[in-house]
Amino acid sequence: QVQLVESGGGSVQAGGSLRLSCAASAYNYSLDCTGWFRQAPGKERERVAFIWNSRGSTYYGDSVKGRFTISIDNAKNTVYLQLNSLKPEDTAMYYCAAPRNPVYDCTYSMLYGYSYWGQGTQVTVSS
Repeated sequence: QVQLVESGGGSVQAGGSLRLSCAASAYNYSLDCTGWFRQAPGKERERVAFIWNSRGSTYYGDSVKGRFTISIDNAKNTVYLQLNSLKPEDTAMYYCAAPRNPVYDCTYSMLYGYSYWGQGTQVTVSS
């Protein structure tokens, strides 16, 4: 079982920035295929960003496009989500997620869901 651990959340004012991190507990598990999601109270979970690094592929939700950037540090086996120009509507719990097998299950996980989820990190943006 792989555990994902998010960090980097916090409280900022509108227009500020944060950098979220997602690390895997298993040293031999690759975060090559990783998604970031968020969920605000009373709202549905929203896919924020996705990276399939070995395919050179990234995806951003319309609400964050141009403001958020997903990246990976392979040496640290950590995926980052840079949040810039934050807005109050970005306030949510942010989660990273990854498939059981990042080589064979990446496409499947994008369509049907991920096997591994982190515990979440809270982002609060005040106006």
